[in-house]
Amino acid sequence: MDQSVAIQETLDKEESCIIAVQCDVLSDSITESRLLGLVESAKEHALFIYNHRRMAITADDVSLEDIIPICLDFAVVEVSSPDELAVVGADTRVRVSFQEEELELRLPFGSHSRLFLSEVNRAWSDVCKSPSQVPKFEWVRKYHKASRGQGAVKQALAPLGATLTKLNQHRKTEKSLRTDKKGSVEEEKSSNSEEKSRAQSSPESQGKVSREGRDDLVRSSSHTLSNKAQILAMPQFGLRDNLIRCELLKNEDLYTYLEYFRFFLGTYNVNGQTPKESLRPWLSCTPSPPDMYCVGFQELDLSKEAFFFNDTPKEHEWMKAVSEGLHPDAKYALVKLVRLVGIMLLFYVKKEHAEFISEVEAETVGTGIMGRMGNKGAVAIRFRFHNSDICVVNSHLAAHIEEYERRNQDYKDICGRLQFRHLDPTQPPLTIMKHNVVLWLGDLNYRISDLDVDDVKDLITKKEFETLHNYDQLKRQIDEEVVFVGFVEGEIDFQPTYKYDTGSDQWDTSEKCRAPAWCDRILWRGKNVKQQHYQSHMALKTSDHKPVSSMLEIGIKRVNDEVYKKTFEEIVRTIDKMENECIPSVTLSKREFHFKDVKFMQHQAETLSLHNDGQVPCQFEFIQKPNEPTYCKPWLTANPPKGFIAQGGRVDIDLEVFVNRSTAPELNSGQQQIEDILVLHLERGKDYFISVSGNYLPSCYGTSIHTLCQLREPIQDMPQETIRELTEVSGDESAAVPEKPLDIPKEIWMMVDHLFRNAIKQEDLFQQPGLRSEFAEIRDCLDTGMPDSLPGSNHSVAEALLLFLDALPEPVVPYSLYQQCLQCCSNASQCEKVISMLPQCHKNVFNYLAAFLRELLKNSASNRLDVNILATIFAALLLRSPAKQDLAEKRKTQEFFQHFLVQDIS
Repeated sequence: MDQSVAIQETLDKEESCIIAVQCDVLSDSITESRLLGLVESAKEHALFIYNHRRMAITADDVSLEDIIPICLDFAVVEVSSPDELAVVGADTRVRVSFQEEELELRLPFGSHSRLFLSEVNRAWSDVCKSPSQVPKFEWVRKYHKASRGQGAVKQALAPLGATLTKLNQHRKTEKSLRTDKKGSVEEEKSSNSEEKSRAQSSPESQGKVSREGRDDLVRSSSHTLSNKAQILAMPQFGLRDNLIRCELLKNEDLYTYLEYFRFFLGTYNVNGQTPKESLRPWLSCTPSPPDMYCVGFQELDLSKEAFFFNDTPKEHEWMKAVSEGLHPDAKYALVKLVRLVGIMLLFYVKKEHAEFISEVEAETVGTGIMGRMGNKGAVAIRFRFHNSDICVVNSHLAAHIEEYERRNQDYKDICGRLQFRHLDPTQPPLTIMKHNVVLWLGDLNYRISDLDVDDVKDLITKKEFETLHNYDQLKRQIDEEVVFVGFVEGEIDFQPTYKYDTGSDQWDTSEKCRAPAWCDRILWRGKNVKQQHYQSHMALKTSDHKPVSSMLEIGIKRVNDEVYKKTFEEIVRTIDKMENECIPSVTLSKREFHFKDVKFMQHQAETLSLHNDGQVPCQFEFIQKPNEPTYCKPWLTANPPKGFIAQGGRVDIDLEVFVNRSTAPELNSGQQQIEDILVLHLERGKDYFISVSGNYLPSCYGTSIHTLCQLREPIQDMPQETIRELTEVSGDESAAVPEKPLDIPKEIWMMVDHLFRNAIKQEDLFQQPGLRSEFAEIRDCLDTGMPDSLPGSNHSVAEALLLFLDALPEPVVPYSLYQQCLQCCSNASQCEKVISMLPQCHKNVFNYLAAFLRELLKNSASNRLDVNILATIFAALLLRSPAKQDLAEKRKTQEFFQHFLVQDIS
């Protein structure tokens, strides 16, 4: 749960909680848990400290305790010892100081804590840029009474100008080392480390950090040899250091050697159950303990609370069960846990390996309805072990035997959208496939096709698994190179793991009598991987799935320190000789790019190739043009936007065009065009100019309700000038129109009518996603009028309707009435009064959609929909907030819309 939501509810509208983190406040005698929020108001920032309940969801769960203003007298330094930093999974300890007040905090290990510290640092840096502009913090006064510990608050309200002189007197330049939390730092002399330790422990240095050395808050003198090559990719290093890094990576085979480690991979769909039995038969199934555990769960919690609010007590229950089930002959440390609704991944290592783990990151991606809901999708953890980069993915793909294309799409979505942040925010993110080894596990949901249930069970009884495997959808899709290209799966010599009657080994005896299938799978990609076993575990009977495990021996690159040192020194000598000898230059494959017939939510890409034809390596970057906030228009991206090219080398840059709900409205109306100029800059070299142009095909997606009601013909049959004129008078009901407008946009009528006639009893409507290829056909049909009837499945049409509502420039309930809706949400008659105030075309759409949804609810026994589900999905689209919506507002919009779903339902 995003705890910044709970903090935001305690604030006035003028203030915003940028980010929040749970932490421990440390003292000599006790440790107390607190919630820390970075709050911004009128470009001033302060840390708000809250007491909180275990799960801080709303304002009722937190109470303000203290406020620390971020001004020139503010400082934060890391006080973790080198021993603590050597242990992966160890938390970060920092000391926050303001004037004479100090707090020592322990932040949880992971990227979120680092992001929090980065945001605090950015706020502090903004203050330092204008030291003469002393912040006043007048907005803090109104929270004075709400806080219990008011030492820092009182000082925040005092004049701050007098502190500037005192601060400058004692602030000295500190020689700083930049690092990430895991200790990715290299020092040329060990004495620097000793001096740093002494400096940080001295009384006069605590709480005082030089402005020059404050680009990174978290620092240490600790490092492991395994990541020396990677430290040079950190943001403070320039061209010379990138040259060294590139050469080190190129010559990695000279100073590394392979050592094999045993990775236990496990996957278990627990069907929303709580742990009822020991997991030892699954997790401790080998005589000797593995070096690593990567354990994935799916359907951890099937409740609506978990689905809509991503909050569940079962996370702790299953984590405890795993910890108790690990191999008893070794001690393990939990490095990382990541969860998205019911998809959870835990990563444990033997404690003796912990110091060699670094760069741990976790990310999630939902592939449910509209590509957002997290009931389906993936979670992933990436890390560096010695000198090898590993990525572990746990995914739960689309269900149902006929939906293999949707599963293929989910896989591709996960590969394309799941990205890990770099320390340097200007660097392109790290994708799944950019790792030495990728380990993929989960309920992939591929089924057995073209066989009757009885035939499947007969082959299982005869243990003819190889024959049965030929009918497996995943094997067929891999053989056709549709998904998991380059991945390997071990031989399957165990019976299918789905579907069983819960608590037994008996195949499904329910009314649906689903055919057995190998839904639960483990695959890998990369070199030097050997599988020791691949098996299911029939002894566990908690779920309708059986857990699966695989033991992999993976060759990990370790560093030979002596050879590394010699290689490093030789590279530095070579670079010293050629530095400043030549000016870099590149040859561009072409300088003009044209994107033809760009469509809403349809990706197009062209490749720009750069060839380094100069005498030296070069560094390139796309830079901003004068008076423009970014290097390109919002519908365009260059991937990568910056990089390094070795002498004689080549880099391919993808120029990608993608029009979404943010950029579509102005392109539809002709106010913007597909036109841009990119400036490619070479460090120590010249600039190159690249022209990007194209034509955009107007779409009903991203066009206002008012404009669409004026269009009796498909939008692509209308002149651009007509669309522009109608857009300019949109919302002005007094404006003259050539003929009577439609009651509702014909596009909404076509989609709703299709669903009313074909999907009134469709199970999981508006909850199961459609196919992207079918959405493209539906969009083209709506925009061109061809064919006469909508193509695609019911789920694809349903998702197309939701995407249409989401893309409206002005929602069905206009922004101007949003606050009134919140204020009257508990009064049905007042809610109806607000709707009566809507512009006529908006009111017609609202009433039409509400009537359709009420018809769906009359068939809830078949389609499994209820008022809560529909209110949650549609309120977020019909009553969109003009600003960021907090959890309390979200619940009020749902309450508002529920009044219109319970009318006339019998």
